[in-house]
This record gives sequence, structure tokens and C-alpha cells, in this order.
Amino acid sequence: MPEIGDQLRETRMRNRIDITEVEAATKIRAKYLRALENEEWDLLPGPTFVKTFLRTYADYLGLDARNLVEEYRQRNERTAGPELTSFGNNLGARRQRPRRPALVPWMALLAGVLALVAALYLYGIWGDDDPEREAGAPSPSATATGTAGGDGERKRKRRRAAERPRSVRLQIQPTGAVSVCLENAAGDALIGNLTLQEGEDSETFRSRRFRMSFGTGAAVMRVDGKNYDVSDDAPIGYELRASGEPRELPDDERPTCGG
Repeated sequence: MPEIGDQLRETRMRNRIDITEVEAATKIRAKYLRALENEEWDLLPGPTFVKTFLRTYADYLGLDARNLVEEYRQRNERTAGPELTSFGNNLGARRQRPRRPALVPWMALLAGVLALVAALYLYGIWGDDDPEREAGAPSPSATATGTAGGDGERKRKRRRAAERPRSVRLQIQPTGAVSVCLENAAGDALIGNLTLQEGEDSETFRSRRFRMSFGTGAAVMRVDGKNYDVSDDAPIGYELRASGEPRELPDDERPTCGG
């Protein structure tokens, strides 16, 4: 007896029917029709579909569909039990309500939290034009970031301190007899036309600015740890600021300490 697939193929070709015509008439996809003709049962969805497709295809070609289906059963199905069991399982699956995955509630909760965060973020961006806030009401972010505000205040204080005029340290170190007049930024006489001898170093003074006069060149100006010799072209005067080294003064600008 010819094989099932051979009967299908030979009958179709004898009647000069293209596989696409069978597909259009039976609504069975061409790949499944070829699987029936080649008896490639594993390519079909399952035994129930095999018999259904086989019956439909045989009826279309005018073959005895009952005999072909029975032949398939005898060759490929040992007993009817497995098919009945499978069919029963399918019916039971239809009656059961599909269970929702356990993750669905958690996913919904997570989506809600993300939506809330996004809404708060957008409110923070687009809510800056609130009239009350423009009128001087403290913003929530400013209240919530007190520590950051404190850091900002400390930075501002440091910046103001850096911008504030620095003071400079000055000590007069005589190397011989020398008459000295020294005034601070306020014009106060720190050394008032005194004659200092070698070894009689003055105390260290601090001020934003110093103006000084020397009767001779026998002295050293020690400025912030650096030594500057007084010129031998005395009498001579200097101005000292924190931003630089001693600057020689014109004669009419030399301090006299009231002398």
C-alpha cells in the first residue's frame, strides 16, 4: 500500500494542482502541507492537528480521508490513551482560569512609585514660577539642604576673607646707627624718629601698609620672612604693602613722624 505522503503528493501532481492552490482552498499553511506529503510529522503542531490537516487535505484531493487517518493512527499511535489524555488535559486547561504571575502586583507598585517620583521631579522643575516663592517664601530644596547651605556660607566667608586686604609683617633690623620713622596704615607712629643701634631689632609689626624713613642705609627691612637692604642713598623712604616688596618714596612723601 502506498505511503500516506506519496498518495497525497501523487494525487496532487496528477491533477496538476499547485501547493499554493491547496493552501488557499484549505487554509492550511504550505509548510504543513509539504510536511504531510513528506510524512514529517514532527514539523506539525501535534497528533490532533496531523489528523485534522490530513483529513482536510485528503477530502480536497478526493481521497478516502477516513482510511488515511486510520492508517496514520496504526503507524504512529500505539494506543489511543496518550491522545485521550492529552485531549483531556487540554480541556482542563481551558476550564482553568489562567493564573497571573506573582510579579504583576509588585510591578504595578514599582510603576506607581516611579510615576510619583517623576511627578515630584517635574513639579520641582516647573514649579519655580510659584508666586509665593518669588515673593520670598523659602523653597523646599533650600530648607532640606541646610548642610549644603552651611557649606556655602563657609565658602562665602573664606572668599570674603581672601578678598579682604592682607596684612604684612615688618621688623627693622639695624646694622649700625640709624634714625627710623615708621608709620602704619592709620598713620600712627610705630617708631618715632628713634635712633636704633646695631642689634636693637624692633618688634615685628603687622599692618596693611607701612610708610618709613631711614636717616642712613644701616638697616634691613625683614618683610614676611624676606630681607630687603635699605639703600645707602639716604635719607630715603619706603612704602610697603602686602601685595609686593618695599617701594621707594619720593622725598616729599617720606613720613616724618611729626618731626
